[in-house]
Amino acid sequence: MKLSKYSRIKWERALNLKKSGAYQEAEKELKEALEEDPDNFLLNASLAELYLRQGKSTEAKILAESILTLSPSYSQALYVIGEILFKEKKFEEALQYFRQASQKDHRPYPVLRTAITLRKMNRLQDALDTVNSVLADERENLRFLKEKALILNRMKRFDKALGIYENVRQLDPKDNFVRKEIIRLKGRKQPDLKVINELKKVVTISSGKDDPQLHGLLGEKLKKAGKFNEAASEFRNASRLDPDNQYFLRHEGFCYYKLGKDEEAMQTLGRVYKNDPDDYIVKSTLKKIYTTKKDIDGFIKFLEEVLKSHPNNVKLIGSLKKLKKDQSIANQ
Repeated sequence: MKLSKYSRIKWERALNLKKSGAYQEAEKELKEALEEDPDNFLLNASLAELYLRQGKSTEAKILAESILTLSPSYSQALYVIGEILFKEKKFEEALQYFRQASQKDHRPYPVLRTAITLRKMNRLQDALDTVNSVLADERENLRFLKEKALILNRMKRFDKALGIYENVRQLDPKDNFVRKEIIRLKGRKQPDLKVINELKKVVTISSGKDDPQLHGLLGEKLKKAGKFNEAASEFRNASRLDPDNQYFLRHEGFCYYKLGKDEEAMQTLGRVYKNDPDDYIVKSTLKKIYTTKKDIDGFIKFLEEVLKSHPNNVKLIGSLKKLKKDQSIANQ
């Protein structure tokens, strides 16, 4: 189904806007295109992907499923459903959708999502074979090289992972994550205190002070050494430099919890949980804090607020229902 000239212009504008992060403007362009071509699969699938980027999983799922009803092998719609399942940690189901998508769409990205899902399932050799299938023809594909290094790291093949990261560093010297991983892997056999002292020096010089990954790595090392106050400070620095990285915020919150700073932990971990209500460890930690404060009603109110942003989260609905029931019994 070809796009009309008008719709193609709108679709191309939407793509450019999406790349720049202007999601609402991109959504407006696609919706205007759909007024002219309401049944076009490409426009509907592009809008579904855009919904996904904005965390509108329900809207994305409805659009993708409507496409698959008419065209069961449409790759973009398969990919969208796969991403929704992946976010719900339903990795086995997500894997099937990504594999189907990659059979129809021969670009590397669906294959990469397949490999990442296999890694999440701890099927490491299968994940490695999957990335190697692309790297055999695209030896300098940075996304696949980085994924291969992650897999090898999980397989405890640290020297090979380090070699790949060093190769990627030559191809892309500005990748802060890769720089951090090289430092981490090289420091594996060194005493933790020595690594901490070296990192403290690195994050004060011009090339390291604005690198969130290095601050995060220092935070990890300090946290492992039991220096939770310093670790929280480094994770906070990392989060300031990279506000969208939930990993830094999450570990900052855990440091506050270890320090007994309940208010700071509640605030920080609460922000993490609002973005990812499937994070069981964060939820359990928050519940412990609210229980210690003897404020389960406050915890219930907090979860109700989270549910407003994630109305279809079955686990959250179930948790709330059980909490309310238990609290009702306790109050009798």
